[in-house]
Order: sequence, then structure tokens, then C-alpha cells
Amino acid sequence: MQRSTLLLHKERAKAMSHPLIAGYALVIVDMLLWRFGFPENENSRLAIRLFAFALLTVLLFSAGLSPVSQAPGVQSSARHVAEQILEIFWWLNGARLLSLALDALLLPKRWRKQRLFQDVFGAVVFLAAVVAALAFVLDLPVRGVVATSGALAIVLGLAIQSTLSDVFAGIVINTTEPYQVGDWIAIDGDEGKVLEMNWRATHLLTAQGNVVIVPNALAAKTKILNHSRPPSLHAISFLLEISPEERPRTVLAALDNALAATCFILQTPAPYAQVKKTGVNSIQYEVTAYVDDIERKRPVSNDLYDLCYRHLAAAGIHLHPLGVTGPSHNLIDSRERLLRNVDLFTALEDDEIRQLATRLTRRELDRGQVLMTPDTAPNTLSIVDSGVLSVTADETSGHVEVARLGPGDAIGEAGLLAGLSTTVKITALTRCAAYQLQKSDLTPILQNNPEVAKRMCRMLSRQDTTLGKLSSEAQQSPASEHSIFQWLLEQVRKLHSLT
Repeated sequence: MQRSTLLLHKERAKAMSHPLIAGYALVIVDMLLWRFGFPENENSRLAIRLFAFALLTVLLFSAGLSPVSQAPGVQSSARHVAEQILEIFWWLNGARLLSLALDALLLPKRWRKQRLFQDVFGAVVFLAAVVAALAFVLDLPVRGVVATSGALAIVLGLAIQSTLSDVFAGIVINTTEPYQVGDWIAIDGDEGKVLEMNWRATHLLTAQGNVVIVPNALAAKTKILNHSRPPSLHAISFLLEISPEERPRTVLAALDNALAATCFILQTPAPYAQVKKTGVNSIQYEVTAYVDDIERKRPVSNDLYDLCYRHLAAAGIHLHPLGVTGPSHNLIDSRERLLRNVDLFTALEDDEIRQLATRLTRRELDRGQVLMTPDTAPNTLSIVDSGVLSVTADETSGHVEVARLGPGDAIGEAGLLAGLSTTVKITALTRCAAYQLQKSDLTPILQNNPEVAKRMCRMLSRQDTTLGKLSSEAQQSPASEHSIFQWLLEQVRKLHSLT
């Protein structure tokens, strides 16, 4: 009888060894899938791992091994230890797969990228699986383990109060969603793009290329400025301090012209300028405009500030401290300053600039008046002194605005120098004033100094992209046979009768 019992145990052990080997093989397959991330699609990989876990579950129960009870057999045997390890792995792997499956089915995609809920929920499920494995597989007294773990949790909680504060603050932040990964935000004076949101902190990439780590507890307590919401409306605002001696109406009119001189801002909501604060030494004016892309805030803001400076200067408002006499700008000086702002005249000497400045004539334009029409060859150079001009071109879709001109901008360099016709229409958006220089005024200077003509042609040839848009003849120039410089020089010689 005893002999038959021993034979029965041997046969049973032999029958159970094959499921044990198959179970460990499934464990190895699951670990390889997790380690090497195959396949790349997360949902497909999760489905394969769940299928392997289901096979392991069927294999365990078919072999008489239940994860909710101790493994049969002699407790000191090696096979019994291997069966216990396999059952413990079943609990731990099941907890991990359960957290992944619930994340994939219940959590929004943007929350899964932040990994906060996945980490916290996974930790809770994993802890529950550990307690269950201790209770069912190893048959340990759970009450004592729970009591001991509770006391240990109190001690750890007191030791890591700041970390726990970050965890719960992170849960609040991810639930209320004041910002997301990819948003441009400012937290407690630190501004940057959100790279990562985890259970402890928010990682920001600043404009200087540095990474700032802001603890969640700090982010939950301080003011958060999200520049990415709403996504298609971003404000540009800056302050200008002007002397109180200047009349506010004149200052606001100049700032309104500056806002009208750029086509890179939104018209709805409308941009505006206002008196922000008055003081004894200065009056603060606030300029506000809006763009539809946060990446354009910095270049548009710089361009708008430059336009404000130019239009204030055109209105006779010079930025200088109160009580300090500003620079004197008589009529001749202002004309010379305008000529020096034109790139074409950087080749001229000071005496030649003064000579041309005395021959400038002033022209006033009312709103809507046309300064230049398409397919005409202007024999004058116009330099905007005040106001805003609109440059439009005819395309297949109709009239398209290609640029706006303000104080210091010049129109007609190619016509004055080489007699090239234009393809654009230039209209006054506001009341404007411009100084004009005739071709006959420039010809004597070029005839006396032919090297100046070469330098002017070289300067103009560097702007061949703009020249091709504004001049129909430049678009048809034989660039394959002659360079744009040589072609321009030939046009200048013909127009100004140069030898």
C-alpha cells in the first residue's frame, strides 16, 4: 500500500513538471515582450501580454495550482518553491496588467502621456497584489502584516511629507488641467514650455534652453499663467514712458498709426493704445495687440516696438528724460536723416547727402489717396515721413496686401536709379506725408562719380528678391546671361547717360 502511494506521488509530480516548465516559459515570453517593447504599438503589446497571462492562468488551474491557496506538495521541496514563485508572479504580473488595461480603457490619452495616474494607480494595485500574495500563497498572517505596514506607513508618511504633498498636488493639477504637455506657461516667475508632468514635478523648457523643475506642491499654491489658452489668441503688450510735456492726443495718434502699420496682428480683438498711468516725470502709455500664434509673439512685439519708436519720432516726440533738452531737429536735419535711412544712399558722402536733402519736396496724402500705380516707371523716390501706406499686388486670388510702410521706409529706388516699372499699388491707409526726390536731382551726382552708381547697383542687387516682386522688368531680366548687378548697371547707364 505504501509502495503504491509513493508511485502515485511520483506520477503526479512527473505530470505536474510539464505545466511548470510551460508556465515559466510563458513568464520568460512576457518579460521579453516587456523588456524589448515588442510590438511597438502599446495596445497590441498589451493584448499579447493579456493573452499570455490568460494562458498562464488556465495552465495553473489545470495543473491543480491555485493562486488563492498554497501550492500542494512538501513545503521543503524545490518544486514546491518553484510553484510558489510562479503563483507570486501571477499576482504581481496580474496587478501590472490590470493597471495598464484600466489606463488604456478608462484614462484619456493626454492623461496617459503624463503618467501620473498610471504610476499612482499602479502602485496601489501592486501593493494590494503583494498583500494578497503574502496571504494566499505564503499563508502569512495578513492582519499582522497590515498592522505592521500601517505603523511603517505612518513613520514613512512623516518622513516624506513634502513628497506626498507633491503627489496629491499632482493629482489635483492633472484633474483640473490648468495646463498640458506642450503648453507655454509661467509658474512662480519661471516661464517655459511644459515638457513633462509626473507624480512629483512639472518640467519646463525655458527660452534660454534650460529645464526648470517646479514641484507640484508649489504649482498648486501659486498663480499659473497659461499663454497657450485660448490657443489662437495671444496678447502683446508693453509700456512706453513719454514726457508729460507731450500732448497725449498727439502721442496716441502716433501709436495708433504704429498699430495700423503692421499687418501681422489680429484686427479682432482690435489693437489699442491707452494712457496707463500719469506721474510727475512721465506718462505711461500701454500698447496692446494680439497674434494667433505664440511663436510670433516675440518677433511681432519687437517689430511693433520699432514702429512705435518711428511713428513717435515722425510726430516730433523724442524720447529723452524730463528736464533734459532734447536734440534739435530742424527741417534740413530731418531730411538728411530720412535719406540716411535709405539703404540706397549709404554709398553717398555727407556732402552729397546734404546736396540731395535740399532738393527734397514734401507731398501730403489724404487717406485712400494713391501714391503709385502698377506698371508705371516712377522717376521719383518717395520717403515716408509720417503715416501708413499699404502695398497691394494683383494675384490670381485678387488684390493681396504684401506690406505696409511707415516713417523712414522708401518707395521707388529701382525707378529712380534704373527706371524700372513697378507691379504694385501703394495707397495711403492714414493721412500721410512723404518727401520726394526727382531723377534729375540724382543724375549729376552719378555723372560726377560713376563709382557711386556701381555701389548703388550692388546695394540694390542684394535686394533682388524684393526687386523681383516690385518690378516687372526685373522679373524678366536675363539672369542666365548677366547677373542682376550687371543688368542694373546697364539700366543706370542708359537712364542717367553715364559713360
